[in-house]
Amino acid sequence: MNAPLPDVPEVRVVGLPQLTQGFDLTERLDLAMHLKVHGPLEPMGGERLARLADEIALRGRGGAGFPFARKLRAVAEAAIRRGVRPVVVVNGSEGEPACRKDTVLLNRAPHLILDGALLAAEALGARTLVVAVTRNSTEISIRAALAERGLSDRRGQQLRARVVRTPERMVSGEASSVIRAIGGGPALPPGRRERASETGVGGAPTLLSNAETFAQLAVAARIGASRYANAGLEGEPGTVLLTLSGAVARPMVVEVPTGVPLRYVLQLAGAPPVPQGVLTGGYHGNWIDSAAVHNAVVSRASLAAVGGSLGAGAILPIGPETCPLGEAQRVANWLAAETAGQCGPCRLGLPAAAGGLSDVLGGGGPAALEALREVVQAVKGRGACKHPDGSARFFSSTLSAFTDDLAAHVLDGGCGRPTTGVLPLPSPGYENAEESIPSGERLAVDWTLCQGHGLCADIVPELIRMGADGFPVLAEASVPTHLRGAAQRAVRRCPALALRLEQAGAPRERPALPTSNRKALGSGRG
Repeated sequence: MNAPLPDVPEVRVVGLPQLTQGFDLTERLDLAMHLKVHGPLEPMGGERLARLADEIALRGRGGAGFPFARKLRAVAEAAIRRGVRPVVVVNGSEGEPACRKDTVLLNRAPHLILDGALLAAEALGARTLVVAVTRNSTEISIRAALAERGLSDRRGQQLRARVVRTPERMVSGEASSVIRAIGGGPALPPGRRERASETGVGGAPTLLSNAETFAQLAVAARIGASRYANAGLEGEPGTVLLTLSGAVARPMVVEVPTGVPLRYVLQLAGAPPVPQGVLTGGYHGNWIDSAAVHNAVVSRASLAAVGGSLGAGAILPIGPETCPLGEAQRVANWLAAETAGQCGPCRLGLPAAAGGLSDVLGGGGPAALEALREVVQAVKGRGACKHPDGSARFFSSTLSAFTDDLAAHVLDGGCGRPTTGVLPLPSPGYENAEESIPSGERLAVDWTLCQGHGLCADIVPELIRMGADGFPVLAEASVPTHLRGAAQRAVRRCPALALRLEQAGAPRERPALPTSNRKALGSGRG
């Protein structure tokens, strides 16, 4: 089973480096080395900066891909209309286990990110800069970088700059979660969708973008749009940072010009020659098969054309030796545990989907598969944040990409391959690192005692649903910390004393008797 990715994995470059320039000279570019490698940077007016972003077709590199120039102009217009100073936020919250590109930049080239953010702040007339990070290493690096520039949060400075730490969670990197955390609240989506360009930090118009996006802006501002476009495709010029993990010999972050064949990048990391599938865009992304890999190049448009996605730049191949549905089950459990707990599709739907996939793998047959499809469809388009939709995309793509394996599990009881755990997930100790993340425990049932009363499903429906046979079906996911109290209540109130909490790593007991015999063990539903 693969270990979690290190904060700073191996870094490689295809062609000439732009973002990673100077990485061959030192582990971290301090301010002096940064200026030696990249040179000084002249300030730009707001419209000139927006035109530059337009000319290089700069889009957000955090997953959504929103045009940066449009966002910049929207913040400027809102600030002028309301007569308030805007805020600039660097989103370095990288809570997905398969992503490390922003962490690499924050650790090794923090001043390139700050260059882009300060360019935008000066162009907008902002007086506040906030950098949000998830890891100790990134917090140390960015604090040092701010100190090297003489920037702090002290009153009286022309620009006040500070660092905010967010939990290492999938939902913590969403724009609304970051803004909420900066305001002193929990790093969770607020349950309603608001435009940061209108109402962001402290209610002010806020330019919030990904760490790589600001670094790309700084590169383009130095070398100009025409030189920037010397690398990459005409419609998507420049380079991108990709995190390669999964079934690879060398997990790495690689800077690559758009237009480079995807198969070449996979070979660079030591991926299988004919992968069983490649997950593109991370755990909110899409699977593509080996034929699509052969035809795709690194670009947003090319990956979309073959059914993939660039997303946050995570690329994860799996080899033929592992069960792809078993790999997906591990990710599904993690996605379910990452719920913000604030809307039904996330709080109820994702654990139900993870449990549904477990039913399919456990021999539930066509009925279990149909139930899973219904749950996934019910989640789509109904969440209060992007996590339910992204997770539903992962489930749907898994069911579409591995039809032969799905048929083997549904019709023949399995594909005959083990789940080797090649897709990276957080280490076991991570569960207790922050509040509102998986507790490290899960619910389990003693089937010799369970009588199917259903009280547990009423108390904690996020983790337990009643199956077609009238008995509880438990989510495979770890119990989130915010639901642990409800799970304990369900355990205490079980009339048959059949429910318990156990460590998430413990093997789960499977019912050994047919449904009819299990029902015969009970003396009534109460």
